[in-house]
Amino acid sequence: MYKIRKKQKLADRIWLMDLEAKRIASKCLPGEFLIVKMDAFGERIPLTICDYHREEGLITIVFQEVGASSMRMALLKEGEYFRDVVGPLGRPSELTGKTPEELRNMRILFVAGGVGTAPVYPQVKWLKEQGVTADVILGAKTKNLVILEKEMRAVCGEHLYVATDDGSYGFHGMVTAKIEDLVKNQGRHYDLCVTIGPMIMMKFVSRLTKEYGIPTIASMNPIMVDGTGMCGACRLIVGNEVRFACVDGPEFDAHLVDFDQAMKRSKMYQEEEGRALLKMKEGATHHGGCGICGGEA
Repeated sequence: MYKIRKKQKLADRIWLMDLEAKRIASKCLPGEFLIVKMDAFGERIPLTICDYHREEGLITIVFQEVGASSMRMALLKEGEYFRDVVGPLGRPSELTGKTPEELRNMRILFVAGGVGTAPVYPQVKWLKEQGVTADVILGAKTKNLVILEKEMRAVCGEHLYVATDDGSYGFHGMVTAKIEDLVKNQGRHYDLCVTIGPMIMMKFVSRLTKEYGIPTIASMNPIMVDGTGMCGACRLIVGNEVRFACVDGPEFDAHLVDFDQAMKRSKMYQEEEGRALLKMKEGATHHGGCGICGGEA
């Protein structure tokens, strides 16, 4: 059992939780993920580790309510428990394999979108601990959906650039427009870009960085479902080869990822998730007679 020590609402339908998980906290690295399960009948949910505190034995997760299982998670309170938490899983950020000297000779740009800010934060924090300050673009549709700004600014200071699509806060425009501003108008040179967020955002970020000749890494955690490679949901094509985000990643060379194919595959589970959500909302009144949800009349 894994106790919830802290629960915080970051934005509409976006939550942060600190969990007691001493062994995971002692071993995890930026870029890795874990699988949480609320109870014996709960769904296995893969979530990237947002932060960890080795001394306190705590790990931090951030999730958005998008389906039945995540909505149930949002109902959990401080002091309650997850039945199972498994991790760390996946491969850590490739940056963790470099020496401090190598890192200090690199100019790194992170581009985060929405909830993708959560897995970007531990990488930026880890770099800061190595004496490296990265540039970070934090994108959101509107000011109310900007998350973890305070935490991010604590590890990158004035190198943080917030961009909102509607211009309600920070730079007015999408993250790609801010990349153009930094490279074209401010003359920034980058040796590496790491982008994490919605699939469509990562697609256009990688397209732009390829044009600029900036090596780019994309985290494909948004398409993970089972987290073990058995369900096939996170199957993707990288450089004409088949890869699985959960066991081979979640980070890949963004310029080799077939984003269109990955986005098409990610839609395969929408109907099933919709059925589960409808059943949860209707509760005892749900009978399945509509012929859509898959239940029995």
